[in-house]
Amino acid sequence: MKLIVGLGNPGKKYERTRHNLGFMVLDRLADRSGVSIDKSKAQALIGEWKRGGDTILLVKPQTYMNLSGQALETLFRYHPVEAGDVVVVHDDLDLPFGRLRIRQQGSAGGNRGMASVLQALGEVPFVRIRIGIGRPPPGVDPADFVLQRFTPEEKTQLPEIVGRTADAVEAVLDEGPRGAMEKFNRAG
Repeated sequence: MKLIVGLGNPGKKYERTRHNLGFMVLDRLADRSGVSIDKSKAQALIGEWKRGGDTILLVKPQTYMNLSGQALETLFRYHPVEAGDVVVVHDDLDLPFGRLRIRQQGSAGGNRGMASVLQALGEVPFVRIRIGIGRPPPGVDPADFVLQRFTPEEKTQLPEIVGRTADAVEAVLDEGPRGAMEKFNRAG
């Protein structure tokens, strides 16, 4: 069993904000595979995806971004999953808008949701797919910026970015982290 975890905030208020890119990618994967992410369990919404003989849980923590690790800790009690079978998808202020970066290790980089996940999973390497949202304009607090909706120009690019990130998740599943890194870390 594997877990694909998209980080974000629950509720309509946050639905199309920068911080919810992880949720958007999971929605795209669910659409592609005909899965509904609607089962409530362990402080998360879950969809079960049968793919090539594997069971993959698509997980959207409902604890709000900064407490995402709590949902994973609870979920691990119900499902026999190693941290190495976890892929976490989230937004990143330190990457240019739309840029993807796949890693197996690293710090939270200021993302409190990732800090919570790291605390829950410990030192065990797991795959993280970071999606660049860019830095906020001068005078805008980063905490406010991540909760804002995308600009009209960004909205036009969003379907391609979300689709490419979903492709990256599938590449991790099919080719492993190294193969996915070679393919997507170089791409624009």
